[in-house]
Amino acid sequence: MRVRVRWAGERTGTITDIACFEPYEGDPTPPTGHTGEFEDPVTGIVAAARLDYTYSPGRAQTAYINALSGRRTVGERCPACRKVYVPPRGACPTCGVATSEQVEVGPRGTVTTFCIVNIKAKNLDIEVPYVYAHIALDGAGLALHGRIGGIPYDEVRMGLRVEPVWTEGARYPDHYRPTGEPDADYDTYKELL
Repeated sequence: MRVRVRWAGERTGTITDIACFEPYEGDPTPPTGHTGEFEDPVTGIVAAARLDYTYSPGRAQTAYINALSGRRTVGERCPACRKVYVPPRGACPTCGVATSEQVEVGPRGTVTTFCIVNIKAKNLDIEVPYVYAHIALDGAGLALHGRIGGIPYDEVRMGLRVEPVWTEGARYPDHYRPTGEPDADYDTYKELL
């Protein structure tokens, strides 16, 4: 069904100028008394927004979150392909089979790839530029995300060996810093890019 706008009798340049949409067959009739253009058109709106939700992490991610509280990182091993996924999902994303064998990984890992962030995010108390990286924790079959600190941003590189830095009372690492170990050989992490 085709519809057309029925304009309000008095128009003010707001959404209420549209009285309703009505069924329509044929050529549109132009609005009467107004061209549809305004001297000061609205180009943007700033409005407070709020989104409340409840997240239920499930068995696998609950174990992951609880382990983080003890400053440990656990994943789950796929019984078919034997990869260890961190954070665990309860099923292997490759094979599609359920996972249940918990495996502790890390805490150290290897930077597989990274980006330099040059735009300051609102409400984030981190000075730019900073580095955000994919980090393959030792023993994991998948890289996770983390911020790199303790090194100038322009010295971060693929293969850099890193370890987590925890702050008092934190439930997850604040960032990862270099371990001082030699860089990992590309062949050891190329499948985790």
